Amino acid sequence: MSLRPALPALTAALLFGASTPLAKWLGGDMSPLLLAGLLYLGSGIGLAAWLLLRQWRAGAGGAPAHQASLRIPRNELSWLLGAIAFGGMLGPALLMTGLAQASAASASLLLNVEGVLTAVVAWLVFKENADRQIVLGMVAIVIGGLLLSWEPGAASVSTGALFILGACLCWAIDNNLTRKVSNNDAMLVAGLKGLLAGGCNTALALASGAALPPWTSVGLSLLIGFFGYGLSLTLFVVALRTLGTARTGAYFSVAPLFGVLLSLAIWPAIPPPLFGLAAGLMALGVWLHVRERHEHPHTHEPLVHAHAHAHDAHHQHAHDFAWDGTEPHRHLHRHEPLTHKHPHHPDIHHRHSHAATPPAHED
Repeated sequence: MSLRPALPALTAALLFGASTPLAKWLGGDMSPLLLAGLLYLGSGIGLAAWLLLRQWRAGAGGAPAHQASLRIPRNELSWLLGAIAFGGMLGPALLMTGLAQASAASASLLLNVEGVLTAVVAWLVFKENADRQIVLGMVAIVIGGLLLSWEPGAASVSTGALFILGACLCWAIDNNLTRKVSNNDAMLVAGLKGLLAGGCNTALALASGAALPPWTSVGLSLLIGFFGYGLSLTLFVVALRTLGTARTGAYFSVAPLFGVLLSLAIWPAIPPPLFGLAAGLMALGVWLHVRERHEHPHTHEPLVHAHAHAHDAHHQHAHDFAWDGTEPHRHLHRHEPLTHKHPHHPDIHHRHSHAATPPAHED
C-alpha cells in the first residue's frame, strides 16, 4: 500500500514530537500539571474557535443541515467520556506523579511502552487484525524509541516508574476508546477532549496551589497546545478512522524522533550516541507498515453511520435529500451487505473478524 494513508498519523507525530521540546523550553518553574492543563486547554479553545468559524462559513454559504450539524451520537458518548477520563485526566495525573519520583531519562524510556500497550489492547481486547509484518514493524519502532531515549542506568523499577507505566496504560485505553468515536468529526472529538481534560487539569492545578505564570507564558502554552495537541489529536483521530488503532499507534510512536530533531535544531548539540541506529529502526518499522498488503475475501455486515465519504465501492447509496454532487460529504447512510476482495486496513468499514477464514497476505 502507499504512504498516503499513514500521512495523518505521521503528521500528528511530528506536531506532538515538536511540542515536547517547546513545552520543555516554556515550562521553567511552571507546575507540570498546570502546564499539561494549559496545553490541553489550548487545543480545546483553538479547535472550538476553528469549529465555530467553520460552522459560520458553512451557514453563510448555505450548507445543508446534514453537513453543518455537529454532534456525537448518544450511544457513543460513553466511549468519548471514557477516552477523556483515561487519556486526558487520569493519564496526565499519573505521569506527573511519576515524574516527581523518577528521572526524566527514565520517564522518556518508559513512555515508549505506550505504543506497545496500545497495540496489545487493540489486538487482544478489541480483536484488531495484525499480521507478522505489522508486529515486526511495531517492534522495530518501539526498539528505536527505546534506543533514542536510552541512558545507562536510566531504566529502573520504582514507584515512580509504575506510575508512568500506569499513565501509558491509560493512554493505550484512551487510543482504543477514541477509535470507537473516530467516524465522527475529528475536530469535534479532539476539541471536546481538549476542553474537558484541559479545563479539569488546569482547575486541579490551581486548586492545589499552582500559580499562574505571566500571561505571555500562558498564551504561548495555549498556542503550543493548539498545534502540538489539538491539530495533532485531530489528525490522530483521522488516522484511527482509516488505519485502525495499532497501526496509528505505531506511526505515532516516532514522535520522539521528531522531538529530538527539533531539539537539535533549537539547541545544536552532538546527537545521542544511538541516534542513527534508533532513526534507522524507526524508518524500518514505518517501511514495514507502509508495504503491508492485507487482502482477502470479506463480508460487510449491514451498518448505519455518518462520516465524511465519497461514493466509492463502499458507499453506493441513494440520498433522501437534494445533493449537488459535492464530495466528500457527510450524512447518515446505510451500508448494505457486501462481499468482495481488495487491499484494506482495519478502518471503520473493515473491523471484521478473521477467525473463520484466515486471510491471505500478499507482499
